[in-house]
Amino acid sequence: MAFDPYSTDLPIREVLDDTKKHLATSNCLIVNAPPGAGKSTVLPLALLNEPWLSGQKILMLEPRRLAARSIAARMSDLNGTQVGKEIGYRVRFDNRVSEATKIEVVTEGILTRMLHSDNALEGVGLIIFDEFHERSIHADVALALCREAQQVLREDLRIVIMSATLDMPQLSDLLSSPTIASKGRQYPVDVLYTGENDLMMLPELTARTILQASREQPGDILAFFPGEGEIRKCEELLRKELKSFAIHPLYGQLPQNKQFAAIMPDKEGKRKIVLATSIAETSLTIEGITTVVDTGFARKSKFDPSSGLSKLVTVPVSIDAADQRAGRAGRLGPGVCYRMWTKATHAQLQAHRTPEIMEADLAPLVLDLAKWGIQNPNDLVWLDPPPSGALAQARNMLHEIEALEDDKLTQHGEELHKLPCHPRIAHMLIKAAEEDALALGTDIGALLEERDPLPKESGIDINLRLEELRRLRGENRLGKKFARIEKVAQSYRQLFKIEADNSPVDPFETGLLLCQAYPERIAHSRPGNNAQFQLANGKLAMVGHRDDLAHEPWLAVAHMDARDGMGKIFLAAPLNPRDLAPLVQEREMVTWDTRKGGLIASRDLRIGSIVLQSKPIDDPDEEEIKQAICKALIKEGEQLLNWSEHVIRWQAKVLSLRKWNPDEGWPDVSTRTLLANCEQWITPYLEGVETPEDLKKIDLSEVLHFSLAFDQQQLLDELTPNQIEVPSGSKIKLEYRTDGEAPFLKVRLQEMFGLAETPRINQGKTAVLLQLLSPGFKPVQITSDLKSFWNETYYEVRKDLKRRYPKHHWPDDPWIAEAVRGVKRKK
Repeated sequence: MAFDPYSTDLPIREVLDDTKKHLATSNCLIVNAPPGAGKSTVLPLALLNEPWLSGQKILMLEPRRLAARSIAARMSDLNGTQVGKEIGYRVRFDNRVSEATKIEVVTEGILTRMLHSDNALEGVGLIIFDEFHERSIHADVALALCREAQQVLREDLRIVIMSATLDMPQLSDLLSSPTIASKGRQYPVDVLYTGENDLMMLPELTARTILQASREQPGDILAFFPGEGEIRKCEELLRKELKSFAIHPLYGQLPQNKQFAAIMPDKEGKRKIVLATSIAETSLTIEGITTVVDTGFARKSKFDPSSGLSKLVTVPVSIDAADQRAGRAGRLGPGVCYRMWTKATHAQLQAHRTPEIMEADLAPLVLDLAKWGIQNPNDLVWLDPPPSGALAQARNMLHEIEALEDDKLTQHGEELHKLPCHPRIAHMLIKAAEEDALALGTDIGALLEERDPLPKESGIDINLRLEELRRLRGENRLGKKFARIEKVAQSYRQLFKIEADNSPVDPFETGLLLCQAYPERIAHSRPGNNAQFQLANGKLAMVGHRDDLAHEPWLAVAHMDARDGMGKIFLAAPLNPRDLAPLVQEREMVTWDTRKGGLIASRDLRIGSIVLQSKPIDDPDEEEIKQAICKALIKEGEQLLNWSEHVIRWQAKVLSLRKWNPDEGWPDVSTRTLLANCEQWITPYLEGVETPEDLKKIDLSEVLHFSLAFDQQQLLDELTPNQIEVPSGSKIKLEYRTDGEAPFLKVRLQEMFGLAETPRINQGKTAVLLQLLSPGFKPVQITSDLKSFWNETYYEVRKDLKRRYPKHHWPDDPWIAEAVRGVKRKK
């Protein structure tokens, strides 16, 4: 008998009628419901037989594989069917669906691939984005593509966005959709702040807090950690102290059966402690939890466009994530959350988590959009547009591996897109197939995707991992870590229909395949710098001096960190220099190196930035010279050019006019902006420049003055004079400020006698700020209202000046007194 959604006592029942009513006439809807409301399980089942669905299926997106499997299992249980029948799931390398499946719970990347194989999503009537507040890059891309499909091809396609916490007005504006809110059934949670945390002592401090919670609170405990490492250390400490508890880790890399053991009640009825990453923040219902311990940290991958690398960073959670974590304690009844920070720290937390699209490697996104036929991502409507720097880096990388040509998808790019992995690994696999090394390529790809199975002290050679994988696989005794890697490798082998190869590995062949995935990370040892390497992308990196690969002349680097300066290599393979011959290019290079005297022109044999041979050339192209100098100016122009006092004053004057007269088009002439756009104004003055001394000789005052429009050149000194003549006859220099605040006129008070009004500039629109000085040039008063000063403040100031400067004349009436430059003796 089919499940009746109205028979449930879950809070989502209250909004089912409104949801159905809206979707009957509109194709977009936002549903806001707190954790535990039943939105992920009850609402899809309630919509299954709506007339507008007319036999089409429902796709529901989940950000995590565990959530996708558990939600499909829960809906199947409610519906009285087996997983894979009416309700199923698809995740990477695993699916349980059939021709009878009407609701598919899929991870977000799966939907993107479905869109590419069928832009119109024929047979799909509703797409539900669950837990959208997590703002994964796959969800953002999928939403942009679904909206495009909806507006161009499938007006009848319904989109429902579901979330527990979200900035709803922003999303409502994007979708032109209302929000239906379910109040939910969240019990009160008492929040306790335990004091400042220490990331270095996180496992120990968290264990101590869990021990405290186990004594003070009944029921099961859920603790949040940034990653597996901290979980394992804390688990070890707790097992010694809490022998009567069932302690379960919970993180993404954990085997599926152990993940389900963590979220289900303990079979022996023991109190349970679940040590989880952010995987447990939403979607999953973990039975029995009444207490949450929150370390306050999360770990995420952050991409650095300047290095082309992603790195895992540990960051404080946002307020919305902290609230969701705390809410896990209030699903069954009143609960308690121990926050391992202070109230003051909480007030300083970021309000919402940063969308992944703002910090991620965008190569898969750019490839996805190219497959869709979109060369400019800004042609789509985004909740947060992808950053331009990361987009440019992604395009460059995809051009380098031949996936794009002139920003359009190549035939090779089409082949890459078919494979369910990062474009780098897909490129390596296809090249491995061409070189009859596909079995090795699948093993390498699996190792690159999973965590390093060997201890840190094992060395950086990836061949050690490959040999161990093949040995254990041949002996049929894979441990937990290698079993994970083998599962991915086996999935790749099934895609290509090949058998496993457990023969010895040629280390140089491994290096060549790594070059296909990471061509910019070919590394050459630096002469005289033991264990240091120059990478093809211009970066420097090193390995430990005792590592087996420390003395290799060439390496192919797979994993390294993205630190500034000297990076550290974690995974690599040796290269045979003879194999690199096809990669060597002859190029004429014109560069600027201040330390080596300036302009350098040469004909090089090189691999990327690695120079193998260099010969000077006498007649470099003039345009290339100018481009090389401009690149140097962008990086170090503050030191290379002569920023004289006159130039700095000119900048301040123009920047002031830019602020005072915003409609007159005065340019941004801040040093940073000038250098970033130096090609636009300095190029004509670079003729004959070859050395740093030549650059210093350039008269920036003249160059910058003539960079202004002609009418602005005429107006500049008129609107912002260099000097103002005061009543004494002195011409006093005005001091302009780059922030556009009123300029200073520092003048001795005696020189201003008789002047009624504050001097004004900028056609009388801007009053100067007077800094009135004593005869000894000490500040006496700062004012922008001279009249008020004479009438109210002067007489108080006069008393002090008469005492300090008795030989000077301090008149009773400053309005009629003679302004003097020097000492006017008293009569």
